[in-house]
Amino acid sequence: ALETFNNNMEVVNSKGAVLSNCEVYSLLQDLCQQGAKGRRNLAKTQTHLANIAYDTLKYLEKTPCRNQNPEIIQRFLQSVKDFKLTKAEKLQLINLRPTTPVEMQLIIEESEDRLTEEQVEELISLVELHLPENSTGPTQMVNGALGQ
Repeated sequence: ALETFNNNMEVVNSKGAVLSNCEVYSLLQDLCQQGAKGRRNLAKTQTHLANIAYDTLKYLEKTPCRNQNPEIIQRFLQSVKDFKLTKAEKLQLINLRPTTPVEMQLIIEESEDRLTEEQVEELISLVELHLPENSTGPTQMVNGALGQ
């Protein structure tokens, strides 16, 4: 989350917006796909920022967020509203797309106390139903072997 600091570096406003990987990916795509003049200006004035934006975009292209959009995320959030998950937990579900009970345990605090095994399986089903997997990821199984 974005935080605002005062002169003493104390947190003044900790209520900042959080962005999903999908939103960051979309913003970076817009930034990097501006006209040639926009890219040149960014590269000339903020070389390090341009490099970070490009490297981050290339990383995110290999994650599930590449196949997400605001409608997909909204449908997923609507489908999990009865699970009483925190904002941070929902964000991690969207970003990481967990598909095993162990992954769910790592994302959801005290999941053993808060969720039954059936609810964990239902959450996994909702992730698989609403959040597309990364079909163009860096490694995929091809004829039983990892391929690029």
